[in-house]
Amino acid sequence: MDRRAFSRNVARLAGAAALSGVVPGRALALGGEPVEGRDYTKLTRPLAMANTGKIEVVEFFWYACPHCFAFEPIVEPWIARLPAHVHFRRVPVGFDALKQVHQQIFYTWEALGLVEQMHLKTFTRFHVQHKAINREDDMLGFAQENGLDVNKVRQAWNSFSVQTKLRQANQLTEEYDITQMPEMGIQGRFTAIALPSAGPASVLATTDYLVNRIRQGG
Repeated sequence: MDRRAFSRNVARLAGAAALSGVVPGRALALGGEPVEGRDYTKLTRPLAMANTGKIEVVEFFWYACPHCFAFEPIVEPWIARLPAHVHFRRVPVGFDALKQVHQQIFYTWEALGLVEQMHLKTFTRFHVQHKAINREDDMLGFAQENGLDVNKVRQAWNSFSVQTKLRQANQLTEEYDITQMPEMGIQGRFTAIALPSAGPASVLATTDYLVNRIRQGG
């Protein structure tokens, strides 16, 4: 599904990513080894990567995406078990003006060192409290509700560093040709896709496979 169609239809698919019955590795159990074009894609032009000695895995997400919200309690224990040779980071997508506001939420938390404290709370506000953060005033109200320094949040929200992160995120999203969420970028070479038939956890089994493949020189 292309990103524009996904954006239009995501609300109608809210129930598709229910957590019940989703087990990491199910895609492998059902279909064997991941298949290119079904479980993952290979980038036509690999991205230039810094030589850090680690394999980078990027989670592309959107706070208003119900699939990403369902994915969160699945991905967190997976992150905790990652080996030392894997570097994980999150990148919010900005396919349109509204999603760029939602990107700004994440990078504001990052600038303030509050991702661990506020990331899940932000998802909860969207999907449990059903209170979107679609403009700066929403963000400042959310900050106040959580006892944060509103002036510091405002400064970070409007900072040059956050604006720079937004541009970098959009560039990386384009380079990986991200079209679905949640979707993983692996070492500038592959994107792992969540299979609708297996639930969002299927992307983790494919990511593990691709990380091991790269680790072994494949």
